[in-house]
Amino acid sequence: MAYASIAVSELSEDQAKAELARLASEIAHHDALYHAKDAPEISDADYDALKRRNDAIEAQFPQLLRTDSPSQRVGAAPAGIFSQVTHARPMLSLDNTFSDEDVSDFVASVYRFLGVIPDNSIAFTAEPKIDGLSMSIRYENRKLVTAATRGDGTTGENVTANILTIKEIPTELPSDAPDVVEVRGEVYMAKSDFLALNAEMEAQGKQTYVNPRNTAAGSLRQLDPKVTASRKLKFFAYAWGEMADMPADSQWGMVEVFKRWGFPVNPLTRRLTSVEDIISHYREIGLQRADLDYDIDGVVYKVDRLDLQARLGFRSRSPRWATAHKFPAEQAFTKVEAIDIQVGRTGALTPVARLEPITVGGVVVTNATLHNADYIEGIGNGGERIRPEGHDIRIGDTVIVQRAGDVIPQVLDVVLEKRPEGAVKYEFPKACPVCGSHAVREKNEKTGKLDSVTRCTGGFVCSAQAKEHIKHFVSRNAFDIEGLGTKQVDFFFESTDELMNIRTAPDIFTLKQRQERSLAKLENIDGFGRVSVRKLFDAIDARREIALNRFIFALGIRHVGETTAKLLARSYGSYNAFATAMQEAAPKFGEAWNELNSIDGIGEVVAASIVEFFNEPRNMDVVSRLLQEVTPLDAEALAASNSPVAGKTVVFTGSLERFTRDEAKARAESLGAKVAGSVSKKTDYLVAGPGAGSKLDKAREVGVTVMTEDEWLALIEG
Repeated sequence: MAYASIAVSELSEDQAKAELARLASEIAHHDALYHAKDAPEISDADYDALKRRNDAIEAQFPQLLRTDSPSQRVGAAPAGIFSQVTHARPMLSLDNTFSDEDVSDFVASVYRFLGVIPDNSIAFTAEPKIDGLSMSIRYENRKLVTAATRGDGTTGENVTANILTIKEIPTELPSDAPDVVEVRGEVYMAKSDFLALNAEMEAQGKQTYVNPRNTAAGSLRQLDPKVTASRKLKFFAYAWGEMADMPADSQWGMVEVFKRWGFPVNPLTRRLTSVEDIISHYREIGLQRADLDYDIDGVVYKVDRLDLQARLGFRSRSPRWATAHKFPAEQAFTKVEAIDIQVGRTGALTPVARLEPITVGGVVVTNATLHNADYIEGIGNGGERIRPEGHDIRIGDTVIVQRAGDVIPQVLDVVLEKRPEGAVKYEFPKACPVCGSHAVREKNEKTGKLDSVTRCTGGFVCSAQAKEHIKHFVSRNAFDIEGLGTKQVDFFFESTDELMNIRTAPDIFTLKQRQERSLAKLENIDGFGRVSVRKLFDAIDARREIALNRFIFALGIRHVGETTAKLLARSYGSYNAFATAMQEAAPKFGEAWNELNSIDGIGEVVAASIVEFFNEPRNMDVVSRLLQEVTPLDAEALAASNSPVAGKTVVFTGSLERFTRDEAKARAESLGAKVAGSVSKKTDYLVAGPGAGSKLDKAREVGVTVMTEDEWLALIEG
């Protein structure tokens, strides 16, 4: 089941997992064509939309970050035609913002993390986000020695010979430059040069190029540097990697240094302090966008002071001190020809508008998400009207569609003046369109409000849910079984031959044995063959032992993403300990339930979902049969560390004065400690600030070591 038609904001965690798997595969495919063959299949806008959707999902579901995520790779794995260069410091990507409110939230998050009152005392730089190819250029003893593409963020391609053809990039730095310098920036092709190149290609009867960004990337990856030289590539410097000494103490200062060293820097860069000025500059750049001779797709904001950047640090894939403010989505008018319902792995019924084909931002769109029943009615999550006069959406309506971070856009509004006579209100189904089971909207026990999502109650009885569960189980970050892609899972699931079908996860591991008894051999079926069948069985057998976190993630427990699965594996150590604890945690009281909830990052909703899964007999039947075929390995112990808190569990409580709660947590985890949200017998340290209450009492009751902030700092700083 594809979830491309569902808006990011409406994806369930399970749908988000599947969608991230699809995007990782699709973007990797296009990256390979773009980087390795210089022959992209899709437009620049379409490629950007894929990347934006991936980033948007990861922003909403950070716990689902994949090891093969496009945001982790940022570009693509280096191709074999160039030697590889390992970056001294990783080249990470940025989080995206799309609205003024997002920008305000970003600025507020910086002040909040640093524990500073938002008084405009922190300066930010704002620079155009160039739509080009990221590059890292290394100088040793002031001589240019290597230049490498971003690649997967860790390893890039050595394109030194081609970079030397770009006249704007100095081959030697001034005598006062440090001994080791890595200047980072963007290689791009000017719009005027791109148009001239295409005119030349057309005059020669050759195929023209798609867009400046792809052309710049392809030009830089030419084996013959003379070809690169003929393409008139340009460069903007804006960042750095390894530096023997820092010649400035601010982002603004570093840009000035680059300029003094002879690098081109963007003249539209500004140093600003208030949210109002930042947004005003963003709008000013947006107005100039069409007249610039280079493509930009937003504005990048960075905390100016480097010492504050160091304090803020990084998330898993991006810095806390920077974000990219993307330009607005594009909109168009079209008609709703039909409304279909898709059923996901967790039973979510998602309405999708089938549209009269329309081009939005250079891409032809035929589908748009309608999110849920309330959205069709014109009602928001808080019960508010989300369209003027509360317009509902009906088949036959002319609608405004928007395409931003989503590959498939969303319907924003209805043009009532064009509503056809006889158009009737859409009745959301009360039964699953796949299995016929009753479809319900669950009620939140605490708030009394109905869930926005309508779900099929059929569980594994529903073939849509069961099939999607298999696809999740074999996905990259779960069991990662090569040869069991979407088409193969569809084939095996729908097969009527009991010696060949796969209806539940354990069936995967009995397939080879059943095939040995079958007269209908897979190798004789179109799309398989002897070699592919052998490889499939080898891939299955290779997964009969699997890491505990992957096993937990593969079970497809609602709300349990990769990060949560890792937390659970790390906390319980073995599958038996984990499963026993989850069964003991029902009903929701007692030590097992409290221990689960004390894991930092596990809230009541997630905990309840896990416990419910392990106390459902149908689930346990599947898991029991699965454990007869596979062995979850015990979680690896924490890597050895010189820190005295490595492997220890710490709880922070009270009003911390020496650091913010976020800063304290980030520092502790960087030293190998586990940060819990509540005190238990397994807690090693409680760091108590002023105003500590029940957690301090609990720590004293169970004999946990209690320390002040100063004592904690003395311990970790040795």
